[in-house]
Amino acid sequence: MAPMVVDLILCWWLVAASRAQQLPRPSLSLHPSQGVSLGDPVTLRCHLPRLAAWVWLYQEGGWLYPKGKEKEQDAAEFSFVSTLRVHAGRYRCQYRVSESAEVSVESDPVELVLTDLRYPPSSISLHPEQHVGTGTNVTIRCWNKDYGATFLLHKDGSSEPIQRQDSSGGGTATFTLFGVTPADSGIYRCSYRPWHYAFMSSPLGDTVMLEVTPTAAPPGAEEQSRANLVMALVRGFVAALVFGLGVFFVIDARSLWIRRDDNCGAPPSDSERLTYAEIHVVPPASQPPISPPLSTPMWAVGDPC
Repeated sequence: MAPMVVDLILCWWLVAASRAQQLPRPSLSLHPSQGVSLGDPVTLRCHLPRLAAWVWLYQEGGWLYPKGKEKEQDAAEFSFVSTLRVHAGRYRCQYRVSESAEVSVESDPVELVLTDLRYPPSSISLHPEQHVGTGTNVTIRCWNKDYGATFLLHKDGSSEPIQRQDSSGGGTATFTLFGVTPADSGIYRCSYRPWHYAFMSSPLGDTVMLEVTPTAAPPGAEEQSRANLVMALVRGFVAALVFGLGVFFVIDARSLWIRRDDNCGAPPSDSERLTYAEIHVVPPASQPPISPPLSTPMWAVGDPC
């Protein structure tokens, strides 16, 4: 009998797992999302991509909160009217559609971190102090009273801590902001979470103000920049001029060679034949004409080709 029960459970699990791949993943949100102290109310809202009849809220390593719905809807809320230490932790949600065995995969987790005002706030220091230039490395040091803890660095206006670090010996953590810019200007604070209570937090501690000013350009830098620009333009103009002249001379020389070749190979024109005849026709005279030397034809005299 026992093996049959095991087979049935395994079969149901395989069917549910295969169907879970067909359902969209839900999402989980926390309201308020931060700054919840012990005793404050808080709501976890599971957003359903499909209408569902059953929704489960899981606390990692803790409680399971099932919730059935009389009417199908696209969200389910789980509220704690007055939070306790046992409520702090990491949560996920899951749903099942109506009149079906289909069960979705779990949502991504959200963390419910509760602030315990019994923890003393941490101290904080800034180096260099307050006013720094762009590109400076800034060190922020946080410490508490001998609590082994994870420190978190907060900047006003940021919804999440910007850095976290485990404390060194003596309950101290050092944060470094490398090459700061004016965007890093603002108010900074620290909090810490004791190692044995990962989802319990101290209240935010004292503040430090960081002001990052743009680094001024050295004297004469603007004039030097303008001079460099002018020189670059002049060099570009000269290079373009030299290139243009070179192209012009190459084209001109090529055209001269082409004309010379054409003149050498072309037959003489009518005017040239007329001149040739005029030169060689000599009217009769008493003296016989003097013939040119046979070794040097007259048509070859002065021939450029």
